[in-house]
Amino acid sequence: MHSRLLTYFLVVYTYKSVSVASEKLRISQPALTKSIQQLEASIGVRLFDREARGVSATPYADILARHVRLMDSEYRHALAEIEVVRGGGGGVVSIGAGPVWYSCLLPPVIAQFTAENPDIRVRVQSGVIDTMVPGLRSGQFDFICTNLDFPPQSDLATESLIELSHVVVAGVEHPLRRLDRVTAHDMKGYDWVALIDDQVGTGRILSYYSAHGEPPPKIAVETSSPTQMMELLSNAPMLGQIPRRMMSLAQRFGLAPLDTQGAFWRTPSGICYRHSEHRLPAVSRFLNALRTSLAAGEGSA
Repeated sequence: MHSRLLTYFLVVYTYKSVSVASEKLRISQPALTKSIQQLEASIGVRLFDREARGVSATPYADILARHVRLMDSEYRHALAEIEVVRGGGGGVVSIGAGPVWYSCLLPPVIAQFTAENPDIRVRVQSGVIDTMVPGLRSGQFDFICTNLDFPPQSDLATESLIELSHVVVAGVEHPLRRLDRVTAHDMKGYDWVALIDDQVGTGRILSYYSAHGEPPPKIAVETSSPTQMMELLSNAPMLGQIPRRMMSLAQRFGLAPLDTQGAFWRTPSGICYRHSEHRLPAVSRFLNALRTSLAAGEGSA
């Protein structure tokens, strides 16, 4: 296995630039180009196409990058497992977390877990389904905590831990806050704020309007930050949707749920991981702590 060539390939793939990659790797551009050509010759396909600014990856490069990242993840897992067998303990737990998990459900679990396991480091990154699933497949995450209302994936396993209800929220000055009951027709004409790449969440907004015979609303702002979304909603007559579990955070921005016509969105939520994953002791320990914590609380919210 050409570990050096694969490392070089992955850096070029990440930055889509031979010049930037050569700076990161501290080798000359001709040497890096030659290495990529050697890799292409060894596997018999072209990995990059040259463009005016940098390079673009071919479909073959996309496949190779996914597997190289998995190989790197498995290698790091092997080192961690060897360390455990040697008696060193420790390890790293890498988690991808949806907004409600990142801000509300995981923090108390992580706080208790790290207190009881000081030799284990927990790494958490926020995201949405459409950005976290590729990260899970590539080995970036050991597992992800997210809503589970996405189509079954042959290479992924899911485990529901809680059911979440989502609500429509608006700022204190929003005209709809004056209504005791808000229909889809009442919401017609108001713009929305949504999370970037959250195709599932945005799809639920559109489906709600369609189910009540109304045209789709305008998604005026997309942001990667739930906190910024709440800040925007507190300062503009727009609408947003969040899990009810996040209302304690939303209330700090003066937001309140609207009493909408019919349930807006209910979904199972929990963990998703790769079928082929050989789970490290540290990861298994954290998952057990997470299951125990949620089982002790409410089954839905």
